[in-house]
Amino acid sequence: MTSSESHIPVLMREALDALRIRDGGVYVDGTLGRAGHAQGIVAQMGSSGTLIGVDRDPRAIELGQKVFGDDSRVVLIHGEFAQIGTLVREFTPHQKVDGVLLDLGVSSPQLDQAERGFSFMRDGELDMRMDTSQGESAAQWLARVKESDLVKVLFEFGEEKFARRIARAIVLSREEETIESTLQLAAIVEQNIPKKDKHKHPATRTFQAIRLHVNQELSQVSQALPQAMELLNEGGRLAVISFHSLEDRIVKRFMRRYSTPNLPPKNIPVSSDAYQTPLTLVGRAIKPSTEEVKGNARSRSSVLRVAERTATPIDLTIYGGSHAR
Repeated sequence: MTSSESHIPVLMREALDALRIRDGGVYVDGTLGRAGHAQGIVAQMGSSGTLIGVDRDPRAIELGQKVFGDDSRVVLIHGEFAQIGTLVREFTPHQKVDGVLLDLGVSSPQLDQAERGFSFMRDGELDMRMDTSQGESAAQWLARVKESDLVKVLFEFGEEKFARRIARAIVLSREEETIESTLQLAAIVEQNIPKKDKHKHPATRTFQAIRLHVNQELSQVSQALPQAMELLNEGGRLAVISFHSLEDRIVKRFMRRYSTPNLPPKNIPVSSDAYQTPLTLVGRAIKPSTEEVKGNARSRSSVLRVAERTATPIDLTIYGGSHAR
């Protein structure tokens, strides 16, 4: 493995413990990445276990093929985790699984590869697509987006308080020359933020916002969670690692929603069945240890949430639909 492909899995021990891996179990890593967590799962699932690895990044699938070779226990699927239910059922005989892991956001190698366009610290083509085989790049989107729509993306996905100022600067700059590189965009942003955070690059929020939009990441999470829940066997675990508040809010609300009884108003008699829920929360949110943060600064903002599937049949209509809000 080259240094550019190296990757330190975040919350590795905690995620594996959360999945409660057993011999012969079937597990889904919906964000294969550089196969760090996947290798940990395979090491614990025994000779009759199955790992299904999914990733929208073709390079992740290629690396996974190198890592696992001809291991018959491992199935690798190129696709979006927003389609995780369909993908698992289409490409494997397993209709139900014992655990699903989602490690959200971009991986360290994606950030480190300048040509991917994710980082404002390295000069590269302004792409930001996780799947470079399809969709619109960040540069293409910035070349056509309306200023008002750009403001909305920067404010909602980046929580950028200078969204209007930055959007105006980007629109004016593109009239002079096409914005094609990461450092070009980062410079525009930096020049138009009057008050800078001490420990954060001025372009951090803008790059986050554009990346989230280009890849429709929050929508993907909202679509994936109910599918993952439906895939789980009774006692199966859903473990999700988030890296910023927008992702974590979706995960937290989803797990709380499906672990809270949907009871009628007070004074109306209900059966004990009404108190049953599809999920049960497992412990509290887990954050990395001080030691892990020291060894891997990118783990600092990570949080792991875990829920367990109960025997209760899922009737999504009583929860108001199939998507997390």
